Amino acid sequence: MTPIQEAKIEMQEKNAEIENIRTFYNTVYYKDVSRDESSSPHYERLAVRIGIASNDRVLDVACGLGLWLSVCSKHGAKPSGIDLSERAIGACRQAMPEGTFFAQPAEKLPFEDASFDVVTCLGSLEHFVDQEAAIKEMVRVGKPNARFVILVPNDDFLTRRLGFYGGTHQVAAKEVMHSLSNWAALFERCGLHVERRWRDLHVLSWSWISSRGWRHVPIRAAQAAALAIWPLEWQYQVYHLCTAKAPR
Repeated sequence: MTPIQEAKIEMQEKNAEIENIRTFYNTVYYKDVSRDESSSPHYERLAVRIGIASNDRVLDVACGLGLWLSVCSKHGAKPSGIDLSERAIGACRQAMPEGTFFAQPAEKLPFEDASFDVVTCLGSLEHFVDQEAAIKEMVRVGKPNARFVILVPNDDFLTRRLGFYGGTHQVAAKEVMHSLSNWAALFERCGLHVERRWRDLHVLSWSWISSRGWRHVPIRAAQAAALAIWPLEWQYQVYHLCTAKAPR
């Protein structure tokens, strides 16, 4: 088999996997496309932390139902989003008719080079078929001084290491996690430099603690409290604020 034939087969396999994942999100994950605005305070804090400003062009990769982009829009930013799920993108278009949205894979973004001031990918990169290709595309569409904010899960999450956590229910589609050091190395290989990292503490809210009913409140409250004091290396999800590396 020639290298060209091998590459063609590999591409066909990736496309088939992407379509399987798309089906999962359309029929399972986004079966209900109602928007829960309870997460907005968490996104408000994020918008302030990274300095979302009026007229910023913001791209959210794997934007889901667009809750984060809605907050950015309230701050005066111009929202754009991409997601595999047509159902999710339909909800975004309905909520933000002024935005630009595409139902496509993140591995090939339908935007021109150097288009965005802010590029985000929040809790989704672990589900991508080709993480490296997706990150390189994010770098390509970001302006030279763009801010990149990527939230990823930590393979060294203490509860996971102890065998008490096996991943989200999106494992049914695909979920590939890395340690924080390996995530940082991946970002560097793809053209990003990690400027800052911080823990994801959106679980420090009653909406998250109570989301599974009263029986689970004590356990989830204990988990939220633990995440607030655990070192970064034990955290479940960690934000990475990145900038594009200067071309050589």
